[in-house]
Amino acid sequence: MIASVLDSVGSIGQRRVVIRRNGGDVEMVELPWGLQPREPGGRAFTVIRADGRTFPDHRCLVPASEFRHRSRGKHYGFLLADGDWFYFAGIWRPATPHWPASYAILTIAANADVAPFHDRQMAVLRREDRMAWLDRTCREEELLRPLPPRTFNVRVWDEPRQAELAF
Repeated sequence: MIASVLDSVGSIGQRRVVIRRNGGDVEMVELPWGLQPREPGGRAFTVIRADGRTFPDHRCLVPASEFRHRSRGKHYGFLLADGDWFYFAGIWRPATPHWPASYAILTIAANADVAPFHDRQMAVLRREDRMAWLDRTCREEELLRPLPPRTFNVRVWDEPRQAELAF
């Protein structure tokens, strides 16, 4: 299995595998990270606040085993305490004449483990919630919420930045 690490300050345009619905099928596709900016020459949207919003279509999942935040000059890694991998809740957009098909990750308020380092975090979905997100079988606020305390193990990431994928 390939373990994916997502850095909150990762590169715009970095390509990743995302999982999405295509008609009645579930497919894995590789898309660049970053939705088209509102104004020409603007910065792409890599994260979108989920608070109070609905996402009726174009939902996707981004598989991961860890995410990182930078705080006070250090990088911190957050892994599920049980060692399992997870998904980020995301949305994707089809290609336009001026932008390729791409995706962004939704953010929520940080849970108790992440809060000492950052006030927001990417919306983490456990594996058992993946189809509920793709198939819209429950309301957004049931899935896009901070996980309970002690869900994540936290580590300082002192190593120089390496490839975002690890085997």
